[in-house]
Amino acid sequence: MISRRNFLKGAGLAGGTLALVGCGGGGGAATTDDTTTDEASGELISVGIINNDPNESGYRTANDKDMKETFTEENGFAAEFAYSMKNEEQIASAQQFIQNGVKYLLVSAADTAGWDTPLQDALDAGTQTILFDRVVDAPEDLYVAAVVSDMDAEGQTAVDWLTDQALPEYNIIHIQGVMGSAAQVGRTGALDEAVAANGWNLVVQQTADWNAETAQQITQSVIDSGQSFNVIYAENDDMAKGAVAALDAAGITHGKDGDVIIMGFDHNTWALEEVMAGRWNYDGQCNPYQASTILDIINKLEAGEEVTEKTVIMEEGYADCDTITQEYIDENGI
Repeated sequence: MISRRNFLKGAGLAGGTLALVGCGGGGGAATTDDTTTDEASGELISVGIINNDPNESGYRTANDKDMKETFTEENGFAAEFAYSMKNEEQIASAQQFIQNGVKYLLVSAADTAGWDTPLQDALDAGTQTILFDRVVDAPEDLYVAAVVSDMDAEGQTAVDWLTDQALPEYNIIHIQGVMGSAAQVGRTGALDEAVAANGWNLVVQQTADWNAETAQQITQSVIDSGQSFNVIYAENDDMAKGAVAALDAAGITHGKDGDVIIMGFDHNTWALEEVMAGRWNYDGQCNPYQASTILDIINKLEAGEEVTEKTVIMEEGYADCDTITQEYIDENGI
């Protein structure tokens, strides 16, 4: 286990239903001592925030809450939110925000592809874009900065841990997230490379779209087929939970003293408690608290300062059942 608090660390480059939600005052943890306003007009700064469905996972709920508690009227912002897990709907929202003349466009993209045109349109319209949570496949000069998790590193850390378990054989159920998302690409890529390099056996590799029930169905299908497996590598906590439900229903043991290794990602508090109890083996951290760093970037831009760091990487670690502590859960659970 690597114990790290939910702080941010600057580093070098290292279907859904569309909803538009206005966000005014309130919102809890406002930082009123450093109110950001448009100095030229004294008006609130307009921000369009595009995110995935906040009900997607505990991670996403925490991420959305963090954004809403930061970009408030008390902090000098007039913020609007658009939600979708479909890339085309997110892009349509981006175009609408640009037409509305928002000063800043904040984007957590559902898919890495397809963002060149909307980001260029934003730049042409004088709207500055900041990516958060996820990267996109677009030239860096189209956005100011990206405040993101290193999904490749998350996957590699997990695969390194799995390699260190030195199992006699590896028969893996791989349950993927939404295909094409940065989290799926990074967490899948590391496992694919390890499978190819080490001769591991992928019993099944299938997307559950971050959904627990679908993950349960995938796992149940493998159980029903009679195929042997001893690892479940699920790309988020909810899917790991669904997979475990299928194991429990079939009477298959899992976790520290069980027949199947359980791996998840995100660091929901309840998932870390499963690791602590020895029912899961591993949980990779994905830090959702990006809003304060984005606020710092906007403050610099409003002050006329140059933003020199193109990519800010979140500080993240992992927990396993042999070393996790209650202190770690208290510090890192979401």
